[in-house]
Amino acid sequence: MTETPAARAAALRQGGDRGEQSSVPQAAALREGGDRDEKDSIALYVHWPYCARICPYCDFNVVRDRGRTQEQAELTQAILNDLEAQAALVGPRALASIFFGGGTPSLMPPDAVAAVVERARALFPPSGDIEISLEANPTDAEAGRYAALAQAGINRLSMGVQSFDDAALKFLGRDHSAAEARRAIALAGRAFPRLSIDLIYARPGQGVANWTAELTTALDLGFEHISPYQLTIEGTTAFGRAVARGAWAPPDEDLAAALYEATQATLEAAGFEAYEVSNHARDVAARSSHNLHVWRGGDYLGLGPGAHGRMTLAEGRVATVAARRIGDYVAGVAAGSPWAEREVLEPQDADEERVLLGLRTVEGVPLALLQRLGLSAVEGRLADLLADGFLSLKDGRIAATATGRPLLDAVLKSLLV
Repeated sequence: MTETPAARAAALRQGGDRGEQSSVPQAAALREGGDRDEKDSIALYVHWPYCARICPYCDFNVVRDRGRTQEQAELTQAILNDLEAQAALVGPRALASIFFGGGTPSLMPPDAVAAVVERARALFPPSGDIEISLEANPTDAEAGRYAALAQAGINRLSMGVQSFDDAALKFLGRDHSAAEARRAIALAGRAFPRLSIDLIYARPGQGVANWTAELTTALDLGFEHISPYQLTIEGTTAFGRAVARGAWAPPDEDLAAALYEATQATLEAAGFEAYEVSNHARDVAARSSHNLHVWRGGDYLGLGPGAHGRMTLAEGRVATVAARRIGDYVAGVAAGSPWAEREVLEPQDADEERVLLGLRTVEGVPLALLQRLGLSAVEGRLADLLADGFLSLKDGRIAATATGRPLLDAVLKSLLV
């Protein structure tokens, strides 16, 4: 090796963001160690793009939810028609999971949610109980819909609380207060068997002590799954523009690292495992089976404007991206062409994507997958990362270590040059 471990660590820090900043597009039976072939099952991601307001940090495909009743009815029908068409393409499969994301899918009419769930179950009969998740904002108005959403088939609620501090919620542009969040959590606990919470840290002025207190609040409220995300500044967002003009600055690298380390220590002490870079679960059953299905390379259909999908067809692994504009998506479904992009991935590209996703998880990926990419545990880039402690090799699997996980984006860039 021509570089020392310290020098390579410095290069990795410069080469990419902290691992927990990344996001992915978002199997009933969870097994530790994973990597079973999931191609015989299919998951669904349903994108509902409507929001009561647009958060200043958000760069997702969203629109304001104002006077769009007819449009929403048309979109619901388009999603159902798209589901039928894509089901015909992939053929008989067992339904692995459904995830309603957005946007704010807790604004979706419960009867529309029920229609999608019912149609999915009919097209892809599940082999047993499956996870059906929905992202929700904890406003009083939306919390009043929780019982109806549970009746529609939702059994796991992912709550976008983001903070328990009112000043922080105002800064983040959220439309709920800390008190509303607590009321919504209490209602959700009575309506759904499984609850997850999203929290945002590395906010301006935030210190380790108050962040640890917020994590402790989430633990005290009984959440079994916690997704803490470091605030990411995207150039196209209101936050991105504010930072560019010098209105405020995110925490420096040292403080961000301290906040990350406090996250790991606090949740680990409470019995949570970081089974993925930004996802912590109290036990194996509390993990998100939908996200694991995606991270393990399973097939999933993307439904709704801007939704991504992956399908294994006779021609190979097919990546799809639906038209982003609602009108274009509805018209595209009617015309039989809902996708703005459709690409048959080269085998190497499909393998690299599997590595990018799989190394986010504690179970990692098979060494054989990396060997197909020409990487060796004995010499070269992979061997260097193993020797320097960023990756580990155990029982034929490569996984990121505690040292490598905070630098995962950079580790991946070094590995998959």
